[in-house]
Order: sequence, then C-alpha cells, then structure tokens
Amino acid sequence: MDDTTGLKSPCRLVTADEVAHLHEHGWVKLKRFVDPDVLARMLELAQEKMGEDADSNPLKAGMSPAAEGEAKGALAYFNAERSGGLGSPVLRPLIDEIGKSATLLLGRRSNDGTSVGTRYYSDFFVPKLPSTKSSRHGGNGATAFHQDYITFAVDRTGGMTFWIPLEPYGPQAGTMSFVSGSHRLGVMGDYTTYGGGDALGAFPELRDLEMSDQMDYELGDITVHTHLTIHGAGANMMDRPRWGYLLVVQPADVCWNGSPCPNFDTTEMVPWQALNDERFPVIG
Repeated sequence: MDDTTGLKSPCRLVTADEVAHLHEHGWVKLKRFVDPDVLARMLELAQEKMGEDADSNPLKAGMSPAAEGEAKGALAYFNAERSGGLGSPVLRPLIDEIGKSATLLLGRRSNDGTSVGTRYYSDFFVPKLPSTKSSRHGGNGATAFHQDYITFAVDRTGGMTFWIPLEPYGPQAGTMSFVSGSHRLGVMGDYTTYGGGDALGAFPELRDLEMSDQMDYELGDITVHTHLTIHGAGANMMDRPRWGYLLVVQPADVCWNGSPCPNFDTTEMVPWQALNDERFPVIG
C-alpha cells in the first residue's frame, strides 16, 4: 500500500469497479483495503479504551452499576464507544485517506464540474459482544435489519458508513448482510418505529430483493454501505468480542435538517445550517 512518494498509506484507493458496485447494490466489499499494521494499532487503541473484553469502558449516561446485566438504555447489537478519531495519531491519517475514496464513491459533481467532497460525521469503536455471555453494556444481540439515514438528522442523501473489522471474521462473529438494491426504495423510517420487528417485516417488498450472504472478512477487508441501504447482522456466537470500527461520512454540502439528533450538539445551530468544518471537517 505504498504511494508514489514512498510513504506508506493506511489504506488504498477504491477502484472504478468498486464504485460501480456501490451504486448498483448500495454496498460494496473492499478487499485488502486497510493496512494490517494500522488495524493492529487500532485494535490496541480500542482495547485500551474498552478492555480486552470490550465491556470495561464506563457505563453510558443514564446507566448505573445496578443496571449491569440489563444494560438499560444501551444498544442491543454492539457496545459503541467514541474513538476520538479526529485527534488520534492512529485514526486521523486513516480518516483523511478514506475521505479520498468516499468522494469517489459518492460520485457527485458541483455546477463547475468539480467533485462534491465528503465530510467527516462521526467515528466509533463498535465491538459486538459474545451472545453467550452477560455484559454490562448490552451489545451482545443480533442487529435487526434497518436503515441508517433517518438517525443522522441531515437534509440530503449520499452519506455512507465504512465498517472496518479489526480482525478476520466470518458469520459466526455476527457479520453483516445487505439487501441489495434497497437504497433505491427511499427512506424507510427509524428502526424504533417497526413495532419491535425489523425493516424486512415492516416493508415486505424488501423480500423481493436479493440478500447478500453474511460477510467473510479477511484481515484488511471492509464493507461500505449507503445510509439508505437496509442491513443487519447476526449475533456474535464466538466466545470473544467481534471488534469493529465505523466511520460515518456525509456529502460536503450536507446541512442539519432541524430534527433532534443524538449524534451532535445542536444548541447553537439553526435548522438547515451547514455542518461546519471544525466539528465536521471535509476529508475528501
């Protein structure tokens, strides 16, 4: 993964075929995308924050030690921990390099013919904890099929999530499946509105589309999906965490749509305000 200057890059650039696959199916697997040495450093950083069991980080706001085992208010499908990527000497070079590929995958043009770039939105460590063990944070269940878009409180589509496993994993670890072509069906609501079910039950037309197999990731492989793409994951059946890192990007011209948002502080913002460069820098 060396570039022409002789400096080692944390990841490679996407190919034209990979861009076409994302546009056709709403997701794409990028093989041997991230340098394994970078992944090793990311795993060390994640374990420093969360412990080797991925369950030793502080309990989330609103939780108390009495809630251990129930993990009230936690996510059922992974234990999310902010990774502080913009200030990290390990993660920031990867974020910036991924921005180049994100802009190619977005594929939008402005009026003057230049590419509409991409903007950092958020990044997290997202280990899925073993389903066979109790956990303080929850995060040890299956991921119901859902769509990400509505949760981000933005005014336009084009956003993507880069999902990066930090070790090789297969279906036993609870890897993701995608409903190919679902990104063309429009906005399908928040997962909390499905009455305890998932998108496949709320929108039966999704069953007419092709479902990908659960992913097998070799070291360095990642997946990217658009925020309109329906996806889900099985439970982690291993006896150890499934370590993952996700980077969420948005089009550079994205604006806040005025909705309540758990992802960023909107106190000083007004509806339809563009996301600023300080908290959400352009990365591609």
